[in-house]
Amino acid sequence: MNPDDALRWEGELTLTRHDADTGTTFVIRVDSIRHGRAAGGTRAAQYASLTDALADAARLAEAMTLKMAVSNLPMGGGKSVIALPAPRQDIDAATWKRILYLHAENIDRLNGAYWTGPDVNTNSADMDVLSNTTDFVFGRSVGRGGAGSSAVNTAVGVFEAMKATARFGGMGGFEGLTILVQGLGAVGAHLATMAAQAGARLLVADVDSERIAWAQEFGCTPIPPARVSTTPCDIFAPCAMGAVIDRAVARRLSASAVVGAANNILAEDEAGSVLRDREILYAPDFVTNAGGAFHLVGREVLGWDADVVADNTRAIGRTLTQVYEISVAEGIPTDAAARTLARRRTAAPTSLAG
Repeated sequence: MNPDDALRWEGELTLTRHDADTGTTFVIRVDSIRHGRAAGGTRAAQYASLTDALADAARLAEAMTLKMAVSNLPMGGGKSVIALPAPRQDIDAATWKRILYLHAENIDRLNGAYWTGPDVNTNSADMDVLSNTTDFVFGRSVGRGGAGSSAVNTAVGVFEAMKATARFGGMGGFEGLTILVQGLGAVGAHLATMAAQAGARLLVADVDSERIAWAQEFGCTPIPPARVSTTPCDIFAPCAMGAVIDRAVARRLSASAVVGAANNILAEDEAGSVLRDREILYAPDFVTNAGGAFHLVGREVLGWDADVVADNTRAIGRTLTQVYEISVAEGIPTDAAARTLARRRTAAPTSLAG
């Protein structure tokens, strides 16, 4: 998103607040409530400017709207960004508690139009703290009545997307496929484990040496993070931060497909066109990583049980196949095809398993 677009954003509403005591700025952006209450995680990070924080929140909120629509979830999209004055690990417990309290106040002021859950640098314990002040929180710990971490179910959904991609792309099963997982956090680690158990050859990249050592214990081959775009593989799986594929990376990417868990994998729309021209299948992230929303929103907001969550997560592969079919039929990049499917689904009666 162009920085100027952050100020000309066409979403539903923006809430901002600055706390001088902690040096923290809060942004909540609600992209859409046309199909229900908005939902989206809380991301805590450092930003160069308020404009950058607004732009990031807008991108992420729009992606949540698309995720809800293409997944047939009866909700809209939103996102929270907490712009920190220092790296998260350098903020003391008392300051962090105040930051969370203020964030909960901000959420409560929206009177249920927006619900939040964990994202980058926030977790279930943080959601427990928020729930002391506001009811509009999901992703709480099991002990506080929540569904717990969504990492496993997110990974399951991405794994289903990989299977659908391998079938559609004529790669067959996982046996013998080379899969490169970038980022071995909670989701990436589970995804790598599942792919390895299915018979794939795993390449992994991460800046954390302990994570790399863990992956090597079950046969993964580490590669330098700087080489992820040029290392040959069948499926490239970005599972860390987003915006990893711009036009330049798309032109040199040495993979047959891109299927990851990171939000906003494409740094710019043109990158999707480059991937299509090079016949690299791109699985739009707001389709592939919907397992987290099924787990958290489904369980804590919509009242689903484990079976309904599992049914909808398995359906990610079918949804992605539809995206690929629209892309071929209409001659458009898969990201545009996924947006087309999202529009179609919001115009039709819901077909949720729940």
